Order: sequence, then structure tokens, then C-alpha cells
Amino acid sequence: MFTRSSFKPMAEHLEQKHATVITGMRRVGKSTALQYLLSRVTHNNKLYLDCERVEIRVLLNRPDYESIAEELQLKGLDFSKPCVIAMDEIQLVENLPSVIKYIYDTYKVKFIVTGSSSYYMKNQFSESLAGRKRIFEMYPLSFKEFLHFKEVNIRQPEKYAWQLYNEAWYNRCKTWYDEYVQFGGFPEVVLQAKKSDKEELLKDIINSYVELDVKLLSDYSASEELYKLVKLLAARAGNKIDYSKLSSIAGINRQKMASYIQLLEYTYLVYLVKPFTRNIDKEISQQPKLFFADTGILNTLAGLQISSGQLFENSIAAQLKPMGEIQYYQKKTGQEIDFIFNNTMAIEVKETAIEQDKQVLLQRASLIGIKKQTLISRYASHSGFDQFVWGGNIF
Repeated sequence: MFTRSSFKPMAEHLEQKHATVITGMRRVGKSTALQYLLSRVTHNNKLYLDCERVEIRVLLNRPDYESIAEELQLKGLDFSKPCVIAMDEIQLVENLPSVIKYIYDTYKVKFIVTGSSSYYMKNQFSESLAGRKRIFEMYPLSFKEFLHFKEVNIRQPEKYAWQLYNEAWYNRCKTWYDEYVQFGGFPEVVLQAKKSDKEELLKDIINSYVELDVKLLSDYSASEELYKLVKLLAARAGNKIDYSKLSSIAGINRQKMASYIQLLEYTYLVYLVKPFTRNIDKEISQQPKLFFADTGILNTLAGLQISSGQLFENSIAAQLKPMGEIQYYQKKTGQEIDFIFNNTMAIEVKETAIEQDKQVLLQRASLIGIKKQTLISRYASHSGFDQFVWGGNIF
């Protein structure tokens, strides 16, 4: 089993009574994380329940919570001692947060659970398990994790994180990073050796997302309409979302369009990046930009409809997202800064950065009081300019 950087804080949380809640997009590695955590439990008073199994859903949907607890004891749990219950894909059981709350409050149980929808996990759990849980969000692999999964033998790759361009590191990892940008960071996809197998697996991930997550949180009739919208959005990745224009093109009314995009965000397929401003009214009135959570998914959906520059910018957005808050800045004149990271760093993304890009970024950042600037480039400059951070250093 390959370990992820997110496993360490999760493992540390095993010592806490609060439920460990793991959420993120389907097939991003949540079940693997759950099994890893379960293997770290040193005693045998533990139980694994897969909510994709119909008999488990029937059990957990019982109205009598004490009868559920009794059934769990028949499966081997001893509630007179500290025990662990691990549950996979809990979004499939509507009333499960209430069941977990009852067992949590009645017995000495540590829960480890996974689910695919941030809306379900955050809202349902906030109401039912207030003060009883910690939520861990999982994302596709970082580039550092990608290299680990590829078993690329590099000592201490973390020393290159966020550092200025290093020719040796760039030459060693450039081909790997090109693959990472093209096919993304889903663990299963990364582990496939053949390009054709990667492409088929990405199509399967998209299909399972629409057929399972979308239908679970909306309805059957919405899935085809939503898939068409996703294709439309993929061609516009990195651009502002004009709901009225999209509504006209897709033939979906504006209100439904907004709710669909919200659903895509709640299920981790896309991120909405809000404008950076000191004025809350301007933030509300300006349109957000939309990026996909994984460039492999984006590439599969958009194909030739997006440029290599769009794909790279989306990759940087996806690399930044797990590390903090991202916003964008744009003046009325159209001058913009691609990303404002954690309110303190201005980031400009270029396929091949040049000296002028650095000067423009410095000037624009100073106008809004951002003292730290980072120019990110995908390729080395032929002119010898090296005052940039290579995209493969963002982790």
C-alpha cells in the first residue's frame, strides 16, 4: 500500500474520541485511507462496514438504533471495551449520522467513516455530530505523491517544494510532470502503465461519478443534463462563470444552472475561485472562475477544446487547492493576477515565463498591497531566465 501525506494527521487523530471523517471525490483514495487507519488499530475489537453492500444499508436503516447496536455486537464487537467501527461510503445511508451519534454517545466507540459528498458530509455531520468529529478532505495526488506512486527514486524531493527553478530537478522530472498534467492525480490512473488504460479508467471514473454521486444527490433525470453541462464547463475551465450565457447555450434555466454547478462543487468535481477584493460587495457581485479538481478528468471531458495553457493553469489551481485558499484578482480594465494564495501571495502562471512577466506581476501585486509574488512556469526559458518556480515544485 502506498501511503499519502494526508495519512499522518489522520493516524494521529485515531487517538481522539471524535469521529474521523474522510471525504473527497469518488476513487480519490478514501477507502485505502480507511483501510490504512484500520490496520493501525492495535486491538481486534474493530469492525468494517461497506455501505455499498445492500445488507449493510438495510441494517443501518433500521429505525431502532439499539437493535443496530445489538446486530453489531453479534458481528463481533464488544461494547464493554473501547472499539472501532469503520464505515465506507456512508452517504449511501441517509440517516446514518443520527445512528452514529446514538452509538457514539452510548458506547465507547471510535468511528472512522468515508463519504464522497462535501455537502452531505459537512452539513449532515455539522448538525448531527457537532463537536464529535473532525473532517479530513482528500484530493488527487500531489506531484510529490505522484513521484512516490511511480517509484521514482529521488531523495528528499520536499527540498524542491516552492523553490526557484533548478535545472537538474527539472530535467529529472519534466517527463513525469508532463504526464501528471495530462492525466492528473487519481491513484488508479497514475498506476496504469499504458496511455490507453489511463484514458479508459478516466472515462470510467467520470461515468461512475455521474451514475452514482450525481444520481444520489439529485435525481435520475438530471444526470444526462448535468453531463452535458460538465462538458460545456470543461471547455471553459479557468474562465469566469457567466450563468446567463451558460444557461442560454445549455438550454437550462439560470436557477437550475446555478444549483447544478453548486452540486458539482459539493461533490468535488470542480472548484469555484472567488475574486480577491477588500470590498465584500464586490466579491459577491463579481463572477467566480471555475477549475476542475483533476486535469485528467478535465482533459478527458474537454479534449481539443482547451489549450495547453488552460490545462496547465488548471493543474496549478488543483495543486494549490489542498494547500490553502485560492482567489483571483482582476481590475475593471481587464488587468489580472491569476491567483491570490492565502491572501498573501500573488501568483502568475505562464507556460514559458520571461523577465517581463515577473516585472508585470510585481507591479500589479504592489497595487493591491501583496508583498509576496511567485511566477510559475511549465517550461524552462530559452533565454536563460530562471527567476520562476517550476510547476513541478508546487506541492
